[in-house]
Amino acid sequence: QVQLVESGGGLVQAGGSLRLSCAASGRTFTSYIMGWFRQPPGKEREFVAASSRSGGTTDYADSVKGRFTISRDNAKNTVFLRMDSVKPDETAVYYCAASEVGLVRLAKREGAYKYWGQGIQVTVSS
Repeated sequence: QVQLVESGGGLVQAGGSLRLSCAASGRTFTSYIMGWFRQPPGKEREFVAASSRSGGTTDYADSVKGRFTISRDNAKNTVFLRMDSVKPDETAVYYCAASEVGLVRLAKREGAYKYWGQGIQVTVSS
């Protein structure tokens, strides 16, 4: 079993920045591709970003390319999501997740992930 705990959420003004963190425990962290998803109020959960086991390969939703950055520190069993130039419609609960698939390009689907955090609220004010 892998436990994932998100932190770093909260209130931010439109155009500002936040960095979310996800701390993992329970299994070898480097065994997993790590991803971030988000669920806006009243909408379905959607893919945001994913990182390979080494952190050398990343993938992003088109809507966040150039503004968000996923990274990981395997020595600290932590994955990060830096969010720059945030927009009001990016208010959502953000989730980190761990996948056992072999390629980052296969990690855009919710079904690819075996373990999920509880989620953390990010609110972007106008």
